[in-house]
Amino acid sequence: MTSDRWESAAFKTRVDHVLRRFVGEEAERFAEIDPALEPVAGQLEAAVADGKRLRAAFCYWGWRAVGQPDSDALVRAAASMELVHAAAVVHDDLIDESPLRHGRPTAHIALRGAVRRRPRAVAAARSLAMLVGDLLMGMAGELFTTSGLPAAYLARARPLWAVLARELIAGECLEILRTGAEPDTGASLKVIRYKTAKYTVEQPLLIGGALAGAGGRLREGYSAYGLPLGEAFQLRDDVLGLFGDPEATGKANADDVRGHRPTALLAETWRSAGAEDRERLRTLMGQRSLNSDELDSVRATMRRLKAPDRVEGMIAARVEEALDALQELNVPAPAEAALTALAHSASARLS
Repeated sequence: MTSDRWESAAFKTRVDHVLRRFVGEEAERFAEIDPALEPVAGQLEAAVADGKRLRAAFCYWGWRAVGQPDSDALVRAAASMELVHAAAVVHDDLIDESPLRHGRPTAHIALRGAVRRRPRAVAAARSLAMLVGDLLMGMAGELFTTSGLPAAYLARARPLWAVLARELIAGECLEILRTGAEPDTGASLKVIRYKTAKYTVEQPLLIGGALAGAGGRLREGYSAYGLPLGEAFQLRDDVLGLFGDPEATGKANADDVRGHRPTALLAETWRSAGAEDRERLRTLMGQRSLNSDELDSVRATMRRLKAPDRVEGMIAARVEEALDALQELNVPAPAEAALTALAHSASARLS
C-alpha cells in the first residue's frame, strides 16, 4: 500500500509480514537457548497469528493524518502496537481463565502439554503463559525502537509508552477489583476505557501522531475521536462475547457470565432488573459450572430487560461522537476516509 487509497487488506498483509518475521526470529533465538523452550516459543508465534491489526492501523493513520508519507519504518513501528495487544491478550486470557481465542486453545491451556508430567501442571502452564505475555511486551518495545525511524522521532513518542502501559494495567486491575461486585454502568465504562479503549484506538493514534510531530490541537482531536470509538469497540466485543456465534468470534461465549465480569451489558441488565431477576442473576453469575440452559436464561433476561438494545445505543452514540470529532480535525482526505472506515470496522457486528 504505497498510494493514498486506504486498502485495509494490503495494510494487514504488510503488518502480518513484519510480525511473523520479527516474532519468528525472536522465537527461534529463544528456543536456541534450550530445546525445552520450544513450546513456549511456539506460543509467541501463535500470539501474533491472527487479528485485524486495528491498533497498527490507528498508529499508521495517526502518522499519515499529520501529512507524513507512507513509510515501511513506520509500519514496523505501528506493528509494535500489535505486540502490545498480543501481550495483553495472553495476560487477559490467563486472568479470565478463557479457554479459547481465535478458535484455538489459549496460551495457558496450550502449554499444559509441555508440563503434563510435572507436579501442579495447571499452575505451571499458567506461569509459562504469564511469561509469554511478559516477553511479548518486551518484544513490542524492541520492535518499536528498531523500526528504522529516526531517533528524534522515536524520542517524541517514547513517553507515551509509559502512559499506555500504566493505563492498560490500571484497566486490568480495575476489572479484577470490580469482578463480582454489584454491577454499575459507570464503573463498567471506566474499566472499558482504561482496559481497552485507550490502548486500542487513542494511544496508537497519539503515538503515530507523536512520531510525526503532531501539534497539540491535533492530539486533542485524536483523543476526542479515539476514546469514544475505543469504548464502542469494547462494548461491541462484550455483546458479541455473550450473544455472538463462537464459530465466528473464536471465543467461548459463557466467559463473561461464568467470570461475573463487570460488563456494561450486565450493569444495564441489573439497572432494570427487579428483585426476582436480581436474585436469579446472583445465582447464575460467577457459576463456573453454568450449563447451556442457564446461559440461555441469562440471555433471555437481558433481552427481556432490553439491555442489549441500550448497549447498542451506547455503541451508536460513541461512533457518532467519534465521527463528529473526526470532522473537526481537518486532516488530509485519505486520512479522514481511512479513519472513517476504521470507525465502522472497529464497531461492526459480525455477520
